Amino acid sequence: MAGNITPTLANWSTWETFKAAQQEIVLPAGRVVHIAVTIRYVDIGEPRWGTILLMHGIPTWGCLYHAIIPPLAQAGYRVIAPDFLGHGWSDRRDRFDRSFQDQARMVTALLDTLQLGSVDVVGHDTGGAVALILAIEHKVRVNRLVICNSVCSDRFDDDMLDFGHPLRWKPRPVADLVAVLEESLAAGLSNQNRLTLEFRAGIIAPWASEEGKLSLLRNASALNANQTVALVDRHGEITAPTLVLWGMDDPWQRADDGKRLAREIPRAVFQAIEGASHWVQQGARAIHRCPAGFLRQCAGFCRVAEWERIWSTVLWPCR
Repeated sequence: MAGNITPTLANWSTWETFKAAQQEIVLPAGRVVHIAVTIRYVDIGEPRWGTILLMHGIPTWGCLYHAIIPPLAQAGYRVIAPDFLGHGWSDRRDRFDRSFQDQARMVTALLDTLQLGSVDVVGHDTGGAVALILAIEHKVRVNRLVICNSVCSDRFDDDMLDFGHPLRWKPRPVADLVAVLEESLAAGLSNQNRLTLEFRAGIIAPWASEEGKLSLLRNASALNANQTVALVDRHGEITAPTLVLWGMDDPWQRADDGKRLAREIPRAVFQAIEGASHWVQQGARAIHRCPAGFLRQCAGFCRVAEWERIWSTVLWPCR
């Protein structure tokens, strides 16, 4: 079953319109965590070239990809973009863990429910860590892998780690949390003109309440470097063709982290996006009024012919 929203009708000028386009599914108790959980996700497009799974990180949600999804669908992909557990508008109750392994279980359960065997996987920030888990422990689910400005090894954003101290943050007003988020959004963009009112409002919206604040604190509490350090020795087990796509101005997940990750994954290609920082989906601004650098690399890579071109013209001469 393919997505049920026509790409040309996906006009997400505000976060509210993106949220309205999300579908909702309940994953049963015991499948992901001990209770049934509700997951929100976008599902659009016909899989002429295949299906792409887009995974966000912290403190974002599926809306991070709002400018990416319609062009990918128009190019011939079915696009799935879920909100992680505790993120965006998925289940945010204070009753379950939000570890990377739990998020990976949620993703595989969602794919099972949608009757999808294998997909092309794009992971950004903590979504990159989840993507690595999928590529290592659920190899048959991953056709091709794109890792973008991902947490890896022990490199984490200090602002998000600070949120992981509930006793420090629970008594503070929502306005304090919003102010720190605004600073983080600005710090992750090379071009401050890309810090639009719509981008700011969209990313912050899920957290701008007491319920949202607590959920973000719980998400941040789950940021444990042991989870990613434990993957380092297993990066060499990844068999999916892999593109490590990196905004080069990232102040948190630095370019050297991406280059090292590319060396650790067999046959991985490292591709720099110059003039872009951490929020590369928003910051890699180019033609056609969308972040075309990020879009072009993901869409092209996820076609086998383009992978073969990158391998022969970019990677092989460097070996």
